[in-house]
Amino acid sequence: MPRGKRRLAIDMRPSEDDQQSTKRQRNSYQSSRRYSKTDDAFSQKRCLTWFREYTTPDDPDNLGPEGMEKFCEDIGVEPENVAMLVLAYKMGAKQMGFFTQSEWLKGLTDLQCDTPSKVQCKLEHLRSLLNDPNTFKIIYRYAYDFARDKDQRSMDIETAKGMLQLMLGKHWPLYAQFAQFLEQSKYKVINKDQWCNILEFSRTISNDLTNYDVDGAWPVMLDEFVEWLRQLRAQPTIS
Repeated sequence: MPRGKRRLAIDMRPSEDDQQSTKRQRNSYQSSRRYSKTDDAFSQKRCLTWFREYTTPDDPDNLGPEGMEKFCEDIGVEPENVAMLVLAYKMGAKQMGFFTQSEWLKGLTDLQCDTPSKVQCKLEHLRSLLNDPNTFKIIYRYAYDFARDKDQRSMDIETAKGMLQLMLGKHWPLYAQFAQFLEQSKYKVINKDQWCNILEFSRTISNDLTNYDVDGAWPVMLDEFVEWLRQLRAQPTIS
């Protein structure tokens, strides 16, 4: 019996071929792990190659509206999503609907993103930046120069309404009334002073307007809005 056991033990040892196969599998696994780590690391070359997917041979250093649409599709967000505004801010983008190569590399190097999936993983982080009041204020002010027509000093009213909806629509209880006021007002553009004061108004003036000082340094636009809203609220309701 002991001799038989020794034969069984010998027979169960891996053959030379099995040992080589196991070694190859181990080496393949280790190589796969090394590749995975390398692939996860940010690559500026890969980031630039990705940028080229959205540009044209005639203008390889600028991503335009068509490329922007495809980029948004690849990362799974609508162009008007607030995360896109924050991403543009991180890039230091100068014009809505366009990214230059240097802006792209600046923003995505900072975020360490060189693939669509990596940007998708950062979207919640980008939105969360707006939770900080100071950062929100900086991005709100950035949005004015980013979105306005560069040939004009002021922002046209339609663009302004879209950007106000994006920035304040979910946070300012009086936004709907203010949008209604703008809709029926004489204003065709909003200047930067008005833009900045709308944010301060939304943060400091109570919904019942009791702490609004008509003799304060508010723009005439906001004086008119307060007067309009008070008159609207004074109207008898129809039962």
